[in-house]
Amino acid sequence: MSRPPARAVIFGCAGLRLSPEERKLFAKAQPWGAILFARNIADPQQLWALTSELRDAVGRDLPILIDQEGGRVQRMRSPHWRDWPPALEQCQRAHDPARAMYLRGRLIASELRACGIDVNCAPLADIATDHTHPVLQNRCYGTEPAQVVANALAMARGLIAGGVLPVLKHIPGHGRAQADSHLDLPVISASHAELAQSDFAAFRGLANLPLGMTAHLLFKDIDPTQPATLSPTMIRLIREEIGFQGLLMTDDISMQALDGPVVQRADTALSAGCDLVLHCNGDLHEMTALADICPLLDDASLARSNAALSQRRPAETCDLDALDTEYATLTAWRNTARI
Repeated sequence: MSRPPARAVIFGCAGLRLSPEERKLFAKAQPWGAILFARNIADPQQLWALTSELRDAVGRDLPILIDQEGGRVQRMRSPHWRDWPPALEQCQRAHDPARAMYLRGRLIASELRACGIDVNCAPLADIATDHTHPVLQNRCYGTEPAQVVANALAMARGLIAGGVLPVLKHIPGHGRAQADSHLDLPVISASHAELAQSDFAAFRGLANLPLGMTAHLLFKDIDPTQPATLSPTMIRLIREEIGFQGLLMTDDISMQALDGPVVQRADTALSAGCDLVLHCNGDLHEMTALADICPLLDDASLARSNAALSQRRPAETCDLDALDTEYATLTAWRNTARI
């Protein structure tokens, strides 16, 4: 039996198990992937059952995503999983920041794979400044492009070594945002030249990663009318100036930084050049509408998807306890929550 084709969308789900209606939708729509949140997570056994249900529903090895950055943004928490310090704090205090980020990625990957999750929405290459909005600031990996590239690349390599694909975010750079894009559209007034030397430079150094996520930001000097996610000009910049050739998904299409009906936003994002629409809230009505307008992957998007998924592989063998001890030594921090 041939593998069902994947649609250019990633869906969430509402609860701890798939409802009959969700199962039918996933089977019919064939989303490229699924994304999980705290509302979907109780304990390791339940989480494994849910990831298995999602794959059974579509009849293939569905990529399953999560935001497990560590710090404030981690959907899996103690007592069943490790809790992590904010990334910026860790990078500032670690004896070897890049090695510490590699270990963080490798240890996070071990917990994700044990529950059937194989894509993590990390690393971040946004550059922290004194003015970065608090929703993002301490999630960043540094304040200079070279530092951010080294730490983000290490995190990505740790995830990959643990059998988890990384998603680079938020392209082309969220660090200058002084508004929360969950609630409002941040407007970036810096010149193109200034951005090219700083924010964009960090992403250029990570352009070979397999998956990426756009930012819902308005860059006044480049496209003063459309947020990056919806802007052909900005998507072309991501592809050509930054050089990112991986599979590109939107940030959550239902965030309030974007205007108009969700279906219209999704159609505009795909027309602008995004490969996948990310829809996170689990609203069955919205997902059904998106399934009607998001096409099956083909041509360049299908090639990018195949290239990204070809990098999925089993975790490398390692001594996780030894890595945990090394991480604690590097960061002067020891976690007490273990599976």
